[in-house]
Amino acid sequence: MRTKRVVCLSAEQRQRCASVVKAGTANARSILHAHVLLKTDRGPDGPGWTDDAIANALDVSSVTVAHIRKVMVEQGLAAALAHYRAPRREYQRKLDGHQEAHLIAIAHSDPPAGAARWSLRMIRDRMVELGYVDAVSHETVRAALKGGHCSRGATCNGASPRPKTLSS
Repeated sequence: MRTKRVVCLSAEQRQRCASVVKAGTANARSILHAHVLLKTDRGPDGPGWTDDAIANALDVSSVTVAHIRKVMVEQGLAAALAHYRAPRREYQRKLDGHQEAHLIAIAHSDPPAGAARWSLRMIRDRMVELGYVDAVSHETVRAALKGGHCSRGATCNGASPRPKTLSS
């Protein structure tokens, strides 16, 4: 099968990949990517292995090898060796830490009269009513409570109760 994107490493790039592999102090993904780049190099000093041969030797899929080659050709060596290629979050958080703290405080407070516990929509409405946010969805409230390991009906602050012992 013909390779679409051919990787030809310069001497400096080969040296950088070799130092990543030899030092062994980088994260495992960066070391693996350096191994793949060294094996796929079709330059004068490179072995020029096929994707399948690299995949079998390094115990990865050939799709992974092709993706590493693609990143190397399109974005360069730094991007190919990077552990993360994209920002973890593509959008801004709806609630900051201060607002989340108030949300959790509301969730742990006594529910309004006539309700056995807080619903997500009731928490949302209370947040807007108190002026902490202009608008927020119940899904954002759910995600914030889930991320903080909170339960809408919880009466404790998250600390585990101490087990009773014979002496107490």
